[in-house]
Amino acid sequence: MEPPPLRKAGSRQEDGFGGPPGGVAAMGMVPNLRRSNSSLCRNRRPQFLNNCEKQANLSSWIPENIKKKECVHFVERSKLSDAGKVVCECGYTREQHLEEATRPYAFLSKEWDLKKHVREMPTDAFGDIVFTGLGQKMGKYVRISQDTPPSVIYHLMTQHWGLDVPNLLISVTGGAKDFHMKPRLKSIFRRGLVKVAQTTGAWVITGGSHTGVMKQVGEAVRGFSLSSSYSEGEVVTIGIATWGTVHNRESLIHPTGGFPAEYVMDEEGQGHLTCLDSNHSHFILVDDGTHGRYGVEIPLRARLEKFISEQTKERGGVAIKIPIACVVLEGGPGTLQTIYNAVTHGTPCVIVEGSGRVADVIAQVASLPVSEITIGLTRQKLGSLFPEMFETFTESRIVEWTKKIQDIVRRRQLLTIFREGKDGQQDVDVAILQALLKASRSHDGFGHENWDHQLKLAVAWNRVDIARSEIFTDERPWKPSELHPMMTAALIANKPEFVKLFLENGVQLTEFGTCDTLLYLYENLEPCCLFRYKLQKVLAEEPERPAPRLRMHHVAQVLRELLGDFSQPLYPRPRSSDQPRLLLPAPNLKLHVQGVSLRSLYKRSPRHVAFTMDPVRDLLIWAIVQNRRELAEIIWAQSQDCIAAALACSKILKQLSREEEDTDSLEEMLALADEYEQRAIGVFTECHRKDEERAQKLLVRVSEAWGKTTCLQLALEAKDMKFVSHGGVQAFLTKVWWGQLSVDNGLWRVVLCMLAFPLLATGLVSFRERRLQAVRGLARVRAFFSAPVVIFHLNTLSYFAFLCLFAYVLMVDFQPSPSGCECLIYLWLFSLVCEELRQLFCPPDECGLVKMVLLYLSDFWNKLDIAAILLFIVGLTCRLIPALLYPGRVILSLDFIMFCLRLMHIFTISKTLGPKIIIVKRMMKDVFFFLFLLAVWVVSFGVAKQAILIHNERRVEWIFRGAVYQSYLTIFGQIPAYVDGVNFNLDQCSPNGTDPYKPKCPESDSARQEPAFPEWLTVLLLCLYLLFTNILLLNLLIAMFNYTFQQVQERTDQIWKFQRHGLIEEYEGRPPAPPPFILLNHLHLFLQRVVLKNPAERRKPFKSKLEKNEEAALLSWEIYLKENYLQDQQFQQKQRPEQKIQDTSEKVDTMVDLLEMARLKQSGSVEQRLASLEEQVAQMARALHWVVRALRDSGFGSEEGVPTLAPQKASEGQDPELDDGQRVEDPGDAYHVNARHLLYPNSPVLRFPVPNEKVPWETEFLIYDPPFYSADRKDKDLVDPVGDTWEPLSRISFNAVEGHLDRRSFHGAYALRDGFPLNPMGRTGLRGRGDLVCFGPNHTLQPVITRWKRNQDGAICRKSIKKMLEVLVVKRSLSEHWALPGGSREPGETLPRKLKQALRHEFWASFENLLRQGAEVYRGYVDDPRNTDNAWIETVAVSIHFADQSDVELKRLNSHLCSRDPGLSIRWQLVDRRIPLYANHKAILRKAAALFGAYY
Repeated sequence: MEPPPLRKAGSRQEDGFGGPPGGVAAMGMVPNLRRSNSSLCRNRRPQFLNNCEKQANLSSWIPENIKKKECVHFVERSKLSDAGKVVCECGYTREQHLEEATRPYAFLSKEWDLKKHVREMPTDAFGDIVFTGLGQKMGKYVRISQDTPPSVIYHLMTQHWGLDVPNLLISVTGGAKDFHMKPRLKSIFRRGLVKVAQTTGAWVITGGSHTGVMKQVGEAVRGFSLSSSYSEGEVVTIGIATWGTVHNRESLIHPTGGFPAEYVMDEEGQGHLTCLDSNHSHFILVDDGTHGRYGVEIPLRARLEKFISEQTKERGGVAIKIPIACVVLEGGPGTLQTIYNAVTHGTPCVIVEGSGRVADVIAQVASLPVSEITIGLTRQKLGSLFPEMFETFTESRIVEWTKKIQDIVRRRQLLTIFREGKDGQQDVDVAILQALLKASRSHDGFGHENWDHQLKLAVAWNRVDIARSEIFTDERPWKPSELHPMMTAALIANKPEFVKLFLENGVQLTEFGTCDTLLYLYENLEPCCLFRYKLQKVLAEEPERPAPRLRMHHVAQVLRELLGDFSQPLYPRPRSSDQPRLLLPAPNLKLHVQGVSLRSLYKRSPRHVAFTMDPVRDLLIWAIVQNRRELAEIIWAQSQDCIAAALACSKILKQLSREEEDTDSLEEMLALADEYEQRAIGVFTECHRKDEERAQKLLVRVSEAWGKTTCLQLALEAKDMKFVSHGGVQAFLTKVWWGQLSVDNGLWRVVLCMLAFPLLATGLVSFRERRLQAVRGLARVRAFFSAPVVIFHLNTLSYFAFLCLFAYVLMVDFQPSPSGCECLIYLWLFSLVCEELRQLFCPPDECGLVKMVLLYLSDFWNKLDIAAILLFIVGLTCRLIPALLYPGRVILSLDFIMFCLRLMHIFTISKTLGPKIIIVKRMMKDVFFFLFLLAVWVVSFGVAKQAILIHNERRVEWIFRGAVYQSYLTIFGQIPAYVDGVNFNLDQCSPNGTDPYKPKCPESDSARQEPAFPEWLTVLLLCLYLLFTNILLLNLLIAMFNYTFQQVQERTDQIWKFQRHGLIEEYEGRPPAPPPFILLNHLHLFLQRVVLKNPAERRKPFKSKLEKNEEAALLSWEIYLKENYLQDQQFQQKQRPEQKIQDTSEKVDTMVDLLEMARLKQSGSVEQRLASLEEQVAQMARALHWVVRALRDSGFGSEEGVPTLAPQKASEGQDPELDDGQRVEDPGDAYHVNARHLLYPNSPVLRFPVPNEKVPWETEFLIYDPPFYSADRKDKDLVDPVGDTWEPLSRISFNAVEGHLDRRSFHGAYALRDGFPLNPMGRTGLRGRGDLVCFGPNHTLQPVITRWKRNQDGAICRKSIKKMLEVLVVKRSLSEHWALPGGSREPGETLPRKLKQALRHEFWASFENLLRQGAEVYRGYVDDPRNTDNAWIETVAVSIHFADQSDVELKRLNSHLCSRDPGLSIRWQLVDRRIPLYANHKAILRKAAALFGAYY
């Protein structure tokens, strides 16, 4: 029985399309985002159980839920086994039975019964399987009872075996014995099967044995596993075999599980048993308690496939039922039954022609009309394709085959014949997918459901080639809004090819990217996504309880962390009235995600206002934060502000990479960031070539879409050095550096004018603006001294003067009381302090105090300035205290060093010195790492040396000298004199350590005054120390310096150009006067801002707010050049030698395939034409023979003998299409069809097979022996008696009215045989009453209630010029089809029972009047599957049409529509030929539409 913990299959979210069709959490709720466990939130990587825990769980779960079967009663078989042993009727020997089975009193009955004498018990064979000696990877296996519920097996495969829910189920069936296939056909089949399984994520189900078609599948998988594409994903191949027919199965028995179980393939000794195929990945071994009995697994396999095909797989908002396809190769009688069952259940079948036997029989007759598939033709085909078995076929067997083949061909929309060389079917994978789409296309559905379902299948399979060729055709024009749900699914499932396809077919990202869509996309981020983890942290910090819903301002908060605080939030926090709301789903839609319809996301109210200015930007960010390269590339190509977008992507990726723990993801992020930097460079290069000035405007244009930042600022924050070092960017920075001066001025001219500014009137320097070039006087002076280059050099000269004065005071003029020069230094420093305060409180952008402080401290040189100023204040304080005069001078001397270091920042502007300073800074980092290594050796040697030489030195300063200082000096050659005792002299040391100026003497012999320490040890330590420090560490330092130099030297120019911006920005905003005269500027600023409170006039050369028209024109120009860049990139890609070689190889392969296909098509065409010609000749010969015989008998012959000429076939060498939509109704198939289905509905009764030619009663059918069946019904008083004799029916008056019951037929008087009425339409294969009420005709009433379909304005809708109808239909909850509201009636009643359930009681009388006024559209026989030889259904269809929408009766009808049965649904439905209605009801509806000349 099914275990309690099992949930409905498909309820687990899988990778790809997995999960429930409808969940419990509403979309947009945070639990959806926070569902992952804490470990996942911390590590962002799924944590799996180890193998031991998995095996333990499996070992406990399987015996509780999965059983095997054992024979518990030994009954000796009359015949011995093949090995000559006595066996039971079950096939096992006495020793292989349980002990209780051999007891004589176990069962009283001596007859062995499979149902009674076989019991279930916990299985003892499961675990991992390894095929000995084949080197194959490990597989899974389990032994199960044939009565195991499919849900338990599915749970085992998905939950315990870890299989992902499939996107497709491929059931491969056919011959179980080895058969011969053409080498080319074998190659095509193997390649195509593996391709469709690997690309779509399918499960391939076979019989699992190493023979026949199963062996072909296994070899196909083995070829794939050995190919280079194996890393792309494993092909799941499930073998379902019979346990009792598996050779060497004893090695698989392990009561606690085999981990692994070793299986030996022994084909030579297998006898009549079979070995498992080593290339399958999973085995389900079905046990019925017998040995050597084949076919046990077939019922369970059918139930399992049906169960899996009913499961729903969902991801990205698109839910699909798992499609199933049957692939047939060769095969015998069992294969025919499999095909028949598949077609009966609506499963599409792909028949591989040329594989032999049954497959070829179906393939050869599939294009024939059903009327031509006769018993004689079947006999002929069997004789040619089954030469060995043909003699065993009885007449009844041939009749059964004929009937089944007719039923199979009648559903030709489910058949796809794969012919080698057929145009458009070069591979089996295409044939399989086309078969599924063709079956879906033929399925009835409302509106566009069929096309939507086909598109869902294509997206689930990730086969964009199928979507292009089969779905996006002229037959179905797609509206962009109809593609939005699938666009969402493609984005979430990371299927860029489909995104590109949808964009090509009209989807506009600006219309697609709504607030609801973006929220849904962010709620479905990948579980391992770092951005998802950061969103969870933001939501966890929200004070709202319970857990808050995800909003776009939460996303904006994380994005601002990634982009930087310099940007504004991309999505502002909404007001309560602006909260985006999700609309409720439409009740008739089947596309559900977590309880909310995805399609409802795209139903917008007329007042819907876009919440964002750039949906393309939003989708680009969503793709970038998940590191999805292909999707981001497609979306970026659609963006407007493409340079800023590329730089922002680079910034986001680099910021995410700092927190990413996975090395592979980190490298991918950095590579993608570099790629987007290159794209920004590429587009900017195109812009700079066309127009330098407009390109520079793009650099400093304030982008509202990217948080009111600029391209240049984004590049600087992202540290995109390549972009900043671009010639166009550097030209802009140079332009800003020179201010209003011309960049052509020599530096010597500028310096000369600085020293003697009256030279400005001579025109020594030139200006960019003609106005300044023409005027003379103050304007030129102001323009000159406000240029950053002039301000820089003035400050440089001022700083040099400050340092010289500072040095002079320290060395020459440092008096007890401050001198004039020293006071000037104090004034100078005060001006520097004021300038630092101005930089702190007057940043380029408005921001808060905390942000201003953080922004100021982010610069290293500002920190150095603060340290120097604070140290100067400390030194000045000490200097002003007489007792601390000297310490003050020392502090000021140290402070002078810090001020001198500030010169390095000044010289970074130099193209010569700047790169060298950068190299020095990088080498300083190397020095710090080196000092750590050096300290280890210095301290270790120093402490050891000090401890060996000196005994109990207590002076701290001499301990430091001995342990550290002397060891450090030793590196540079100052070796201690007393280490080896040669230069030992007691006069140079203090014996007791009392002399403060001498070190303590080493250990010595007081008598002989000789060293007592081990000289050999100290010398050895010294040699080792010098070896490691002087040779190893110093050379390591040199190597590190060399590596740093080489590394930095390659990028020195880039680094210098990048850092140049900071200095230019600093001096561009600096007051023109140098210190100490800058105090005048500071005083003016203080008066303006503090006293007069005038707002600051900020010059922002690095930011420019453009007018809307100018900005739109600039962006359009950028988009145009972006397209040029992309085209150029594509051209360069095609010109690469590797690409050319690949293209040439593909063209050669295509040409070879086309030539081979043309040859095969030509030969196939000739064969088809010859076969058609032969058939025509044979038909003509029979026709002439009949004419001669008729003339000889002087009559015209009977109608029955007239032969039917074969239709012209393959006249142009083309293979006829099997799609019934392109074929006229077969006139020879006019007999009832539904009434001859082999399986009678709602019962286990099988009809006798009746082919078309044997339907008429007049046709002789000697072997016709149908079973008798009359169902027991609850209303026994209202039904005819049950019995297979005529006596109970003798009181019935057929062909007459009997009370309230009319037994007359609309087709006239019907015949009676043996007291039973005969169906006027012929044989059905079943006698008796069946499930009907009475023998003979069972009369029903079908009201066809219609009205015109109208639009919102009340006008009648039209299609193809014809008016469109709506019809009232009803549907039972358990039924897949809708129906007209009619059916059988109670005796003496006018209205059908179903109609009464749909109408209120008070409207019944009025509806009876409507029926009497209606027009009869049909009266006669109904081809119903419940009909039998003796009972059938006849109906009267009455049309009730409301032509006026204001009709009173129509309004009353709508008001009285009320289902009294909760399982009954009622609706008005558009009349269309694809409406999902019962077939006989569709025929009636077609007649009603024709009555009004309406569209159908």
